[in-house]
Amino acid sequence: TGGDRCVCVFCDAVVRRWHAPPPPCVACTGNRETGRRKRASVCTVAVVRRVHAAARSAYANACVRVGLGVVARVASVASGHVHARAVSQRTARRSHARTLAKSGVVLATEKKLPALAIPASYQKISVITDHIGVVYAGMGPDSRVLVKRGRKIAQQYKRTYGEDIPVKMLVRELASVMQEFTQSGGVRPFGVALLVAGVDADGEPALYQVDPSGSYWAWKASAIGKGMLNAQAFLEKRFKANDELEDAINMAILTLQETFEGAMTEDNIEIGIVSDVDQKFRVLTPAEIKDYLDEIA
Repeated sequence: TGGDRCVCVFCDAVVRRWHAPPPPCVACTGNRETGRRKRASVCTVAVVRRVHAAARSAYANACVRVGLGVVARVASVASGHVHARAVSQRTARRSHARTLAKSGVVLATEKKLPALAIPASYQKISVITDHIGVVYAGMGPDSRVLVKRGRKIAQQYKRTYGEDIPVKMLVRELASVMQEFTQSGGVRPFGVALLVAGVDADGEPALYQVDPSGSYWAWKASAIGKGMLNAQAFLEKRFKANDELEDAINMAILTLQETFEGAMTEDNIEIGIVSDVDQKFRVLTPAEIKDYLDEIA
């Protein structure tokens, strides 16, 4: 049109003649030759945009026809991995009992092995430092990653300050790693729960539980995994704050028996202890576990 205005041939919008930067829908600037070239350019862009819009519409319709699976997955990701954390917590379900005695801490766990597996090749209790040990419930590969990270954190602390890392500080660092994986893109939460036992430099025994979400608490006695409610009820009745380490070992074995399927032997359970006397965490040998089983029987 004449004057200082022109009409776009694509959307019929009236726009100013001189506009910097020009809007996407401008088709002419008053000059006929320039307008023809720009008009052709705008038509090409319009066709591409229409094709892209049609493709998006077809994809959305296909998703609706397939079902709500895609929508449900997007919703769980957008909700901060709540669904993923729930799956991780369901994964971390095995029988484990832990008791805090007056003179140390006991970790006891059940090992479910195939018929032809070698028991010595399967370990669920790991040593992080000389005075700290950990047992996991859930996915073994995830626990190995956390154990390796915990050992590295402990070594860095000792190299910096010249002393062993406190149990609570190590637990806090591991919990921070687990929590970070619940909110980062491209990763999944750890499918494992941890129980960390140790003795600090002042001789005070400590027991902590770490969930896949990164939450952690200190406990006097705790049980996680399959049948945890029955095991915790048993511990509440039997736990005594003045129990010695030997009494705590027997109570941990009895707690495992509450939910144990089949015969309990030295090959299908594992026990780790740490005492305030030597402040060393160690895993009992099968012969030592057999002696405790014979006493209870």
